[in-house]
Amino acid sequence: MAKALMIVGTGSDVGKSRIVTALCRYFSQRNVSVAPFKAQNMALNSYITVDGKEIGRAQGLQADAAGIVASEHMNPILLKPSNPYASQVIVHGKPIAQMNFRDYRETKHEELKKIVQDSLAKLQAEYDLILIEGAGSPVEMNLKDRDIVNMKVAEWANADVILVADIDRGGVFAQIVGTLQLLTEEERKRVKGIFINKFRGDLQLFQSGIEWIEKYTDIPVLAVFPFYPLPEWEEEDSVALQQKQKVKENADLDIVVVKYPYISNYTDFIPLELEEDVQIRYVNNVKEFGNPHVVILPGTKNTMEDLQFLQQSGFWQKIVDHVAQQRELVGICGGYQMLGERLLDPDLIESNVLSREGFAFFPMVTRFEKEKKTVRVKGKKVHSKLPILGYEIHMGMVEWTEKQEGMFLLENGTLEGFHHPNLPAWGTFIHGIFDSDHFRHEWLERLREKYGLPPRKDRVAFSRRKEKMFENLEDWFIHSLRPVYVQFFDHYIF
Repeated sequence: MAKALMIVGTGSDVGKSRIVTALCRYFSQRNVSVAPFKAQNMALNSYITVDGKEIGRAQGLQADAAGIVASEHMNPILLKPSNPYASQVIVHGKPIAQMNFRDYRETKHEELKKIVQDSLAKLQAEYDLILIEGAGSPVEMNLKDRDIVNMKVAEWANADVILVADIDRGGVFAQIVGTLQLLTEEERKRVKGIFINKFRGDLQLFQSGIEWIEKYTDIPVLAVFPFYPLPEWEEEDSVALQQKQKVKENADLDIVVVKYPYISNYTDFIPLELEEDVQIRYVNNVKEFGNPHVVILPGTKNTMEDLQFLQQSGFWQKIVDHVAQQRELVGICGGYQMLGERLLDPDLIESNVLSREGFAFFPMVTRFEKEKKTVRVKGKKVHSKLPILGYEIHMGMVEWTEKQEGMFLLENGTLEGFHHPNLPAWGTFIHGIFDSDHFRHEWLERLREKYGLPPRKDRVAFSRRKEKMFENLEDWFIHSLRPVYVQFFDHYIF
């Protein structure tokens, strides 16, 4: 049976995903056959496997770091919130239901438990080491009796556990001690070490704190990880968008991404964030709109509700005025659908609204269907022939009210997307479109020319940044280990 190591946290956003990714890289570089696993993930950013299955984005990235092909068994259950009380439930990469949280928890526990155990067993049969990521905190006492993602998974996998605490948010001693005290005695026995994450300042000044933690808990502090901004990192939670508002001194292209309530797959814009001349602003208040060169309507888990948000918040008129001034508008997936004439949901797939008017910039109608399209795509831009790649993930299907030429020609021979011949507006279903370096560079240079800005040659090669990111994460992990515990992980190397 494969060995297993589980990373749990004292709360959400403490750095579990990043640490598991670093560990995947660390072990894979030492010739360990390693795979990531997260039993249940709740996220609006997702990842499409090569065979068209939808899993949490973190698990896809962790598989990339491990040098293996991502599988639906690495994240057998994915919850994508569609409103404050319900989520789309995705099992083994395919949506099975839209459920409110109470029904999901009360009626599906035994069924979900078996799904998790079966996927875990499959990975254990294929790999030598399973790196398991917990969710939130393992001691949410109102949820613990039906746990299928934290300490119960450690029990099923017979995993050692490392507890991660976030010192940057304050109260690190209470985080650690409180979490350990709320674990059962058997659960506490599994905790073999503590990671302290997001440390700032002089580590020598924290040495007495480390000694106190080790003496009080009788558990070693294996590593103290410094606060490490990583621009390429693909966060899963929209809370991370609050940390993306850094102002660039040399940026002269202003791009607004409208941050509506159910924004999803905003990782689409990381390549743009990395370009020195681009300022990406995630805006959810019309007062912050300004006068951008480009407005992007991103993906959304609830297109109908987010379209209503645009209408009621004042963004609608701002966007109409923006296009009237011949300034660029882009729609990605749900944002693309909004640019059509009407959105129809006769089976109430996304919301309780049967139809809603779109912006009517594009001659198309979107109809939401029960089958979800999840597929990786490759192709080229129709006129420039520049290569593009990405993935589609949507339940809305487009019907054109006028015959139109597509923007992209895909490998399967189909045309996709639309660039309006008379308006400065284009859209596509393809997530990750800006990952394609040649396409992104051409688009940015066209914008610079349009707005009278000088051309730039120092463009980012995003396709090479991911591998470099994995290297940096491994170095960050290795250099953060306390010297006395460097050999702790040798136990998991075969």
